Amino acid sequence: MHGSSPADAPLVREPLHAPVAHLVRGGVVEGIHYGSVVVRDADGTVRFQIGDIEAAFYPRSALKPVQAVAMLRAGLPLDGELLALTAGSHSGEDRHLAGARRILDLAEVTEDELRNVPDMPYGSAVRDTWLREGRGPSRLAQNCSGKHAAMLYTCKLNGWSLHDYLDPGHPLQMTIADTVEDLTGQRIAKVTVDGCGAPLFAVSLHGLARAAARIAAAAPGTHEARFADALRGHAEMASGAGRDVAALMRAVPGLIAKDGFEGVEVAALPDGRAIAVKIADGADRARVPVAASALARAGVDAGLLTEFAGEPLLGGGRPVGSVRPLRALGHVPLPTCA
Repeated sequence: MHGSSPADAPLVREPLHAPVAHLVRGGVVEGIHYGSVVVRDADGTVRFQIGDIEAAFYPRSALKPVQAVAMLRAGLPLDGELLALTAGSHSGEDRHLAGARRILDLAEVTEDELRNVPDMPYGSAVRDTWLREGRGPSRLAQNCSGKHAAMLYTCKLNGWSLHDYLDPGHPLQMTIADTVEDLTGQRIAKVTVDGCGAPLFAVSLHGLARAAARIAAAAPGTHEARFADALRGHAEMASGAGRDVAALMRAVPGLIAKDGFEGVEVAALPDGRAIAVKIADGADRARVPVAASALARAGVDAGLLTEFAGEPLLGGGRPVGSVRPLRALGHVPLPTCA
């Protein structure tokens, strides 16, 4: 452990989610997205919360920055775009595949030693191209291949076994678990398997925001700061062209942000302000505007967030509504629509 002893694990319970956004069409609330949101000030106090920010939940890929820091602590020597890719849920573009190959080459291992699940590229445009070319799923194309390549590299450097690097009892995964508890400030509640095959640790939404804040505000020269600099400088290596989370980091100076499946997003500023969002139904159409509104609630200039206010709902090809976060979250100018 690098910090103080972590608090008890969050309780495993049905989350007490609350309404966080309305689906408004033609002036009528057509649907409601439930979820939970936490906004933390620079001093670590909770400025705002909705729903259940203390129940155990799975952060999915939003936990990848913590996993990357863990590997840095274990001696991973990557920086820049390759370090950003280590925490990536990449789109499968040529640069992402080339980066994952470079990490494998540095580790002197092959793609065959990856243990992530073979998949098609995550980016829709890239996936369509693959399909037209008759290409099938591969471990390198799967969106977590950068993380898995870095895991192999970390194991190789430490003399740890490679074939079982995804076992929760493996030294690599125990190191990652220690770092999760250190940065979130709480014990892990449950361990399961993520979509890619790696261990996935249950913490609280509040704990996830705390971890992001500690990474974003870390002192120069630390492993946390090294990762934050890599992510800020190479946001699209952790996502892809046209992806909202990379655009958000470009729009807000100094921000680090990471999304995850099932409607999860975490973001933090260099002064330690942070937000974390979980959309109960996993909908990205709510995740993006709710995260933007949470950042506005944290004090980010709403003018920087207008492109993340939500895609308009169309009727007959014209805008007739939108997904509107609860006003209590913060004001982000909405698209012009009925």
